[in-house]
Amino acid sequence: MFILTDIQPSLEVAHVLRGQGIDPDRARPEIAAEARSVLDEALSLLAPAAVCAAFPVRDCHRRTITLEGGAALEGSLVARALAGATEVALAVCTIGPALEARVSEFFVAGDPVQALALDGAGVAALGGISRLVCERVCGDAAARGLRVGMRASAGQEGWPIEQQRVLFDLLPADEIGVRLTESCLMLPRKSVTFAIGLGPEMQADATACDFCSKRERCNWRVR
Repeated sequence: MFILTDIQPSLEVAHVLRGQGIDPDRARPEIAAEARSVLDEALSLLAPAAVCAAFPVRDCHRRTITLEGGAALEGSLVARALAGATEVALAVCTIGPALEARVSEFFVAGDPVQALALDGAGVAALGGISRLVCERVCGDAAARGLRVGMRASAGQEGWPIEQQRVLFDLLPADEIGVRLTESCLMLPRKSVTFAIGLGPEMQADATACDFCSKRERCNWRVR
């Protein structure tokens, strides 16, 4: 298990725009300027942190992956993502609460444009943090002669959001300031969980987007 608190994602104007669902090549100049204006503040508000651990797989049967100790990951997506894994790396990542609080202040002050730009920076930063953690998982796996499969997150189509409870039972997310609500949403909201299968035969030959019914019309699709 490892806990990271010294990670810092890079943020550029294009990242902020994509975080808002805007194509940087088609962004109006004033929107791009607003994205540029929030970069420094966004970076100052980030408190990136992550906790990650690998768990041996005991059994894989249909839509259920059972880990040593009895915890079960259930759903068509997670079963596809973890098929053939000998271990499963589980992670919780967050940017902390400060940026979200500042976004709320902008909305209350009647400045939705800046609020949305800053929120886009938060989305981009969380994506950057999760990628850095994935790189760490891949590096650790390679050092042990293992390969990695596709990444999946609870709440994506094919892996029910209620499965967040399993991840939070296994990982000390409270140590990085993340908690789970009764409805299985995370606080701070700019947080994400994911699972990656590890094993000698694993291949990252797909993404969760490939199995989503909205894949042909989603601006957030991983291509």
